[in-house]
Amino acid sequence: MQVLSSRLLVRPGDVEKSTAFYRDVLGLAIYRTYPGGTVFFLGQGFLEVSGHGEGGGQPDGMAIWMQVRDLAAAVAELSAHGVSPDREPRLEPWGLREAWISDPDGLRIVLVEIPADHPLRTDVRSN
Repeated sequence: MQVLSSRLLVRPGDVEKSTAFYRDVLGLAIYRTYPGGTVFFLGQGFLEVSGHGEGGGQPDGMAIWMQVRDLAAAVAELSAHGVSPDREPRLEPWGLREAWISDPDGLRIVLVEIPADHPLRTDVRSN
């Protein structure tokens, strides 16, 4: 199988409310729009909000992982938009700083800051 492109699809209960959340609250840039949907840039991928789903939560184990530069600043910015974290920022045992929020349908969004000394940011190549 040769994968040429991919994106995460979200089918919210209220497409306008969810589109506004991802666009206005999270500040995701729009890649493209079409009748009934919006595709957002999501780091190195895409998030498409379209159609109508049942709403009301996330599939078991499903979450959106978003790396941010400064977790405290991101949480403060979201707070200014009326978004309270489901779980306050904390340092996880695996060395990442994380906070959790939810979209309007309850889909978990994990906000992640990678500390400067974490292996994900450390050049481990031989000199």
